Amino acid sequence: MFNSDLTKHLAELSKISFTDDELEDMTADMTSIIEIMDKVCSFEAAKKAYALDAVDYKDLRADKYSESFSADKIISNAKNVKNNSFVVPKVV
Repeated sequence: MFNSDLTKHLAELSKISFTDDELEDMTADMTSIIEIMDKVCSFEAAKKAYALDAVDYKDLRADKYSESFSADKIISNAKNVKNNSFVVPKVV
């Protein structure tokens, strides 16, 4: 499906130059990518309904409270501060 002629053509269109070894490697890589995409395209989700595994809450880690930094310490290295918040340049 994907051959070195097509790779050369795409390289010319992209204004990329390859050595012969790089051309062979790129052709192999592109062939692998197309094979993977063909598998993805052939997947039919409608045939089989998939359900997410239920989560058992006893297997989750427990929440642990820990002290946070104070706002004064967090903003101590900021260049611009207003109303206890960082001031950043407006980006449009």
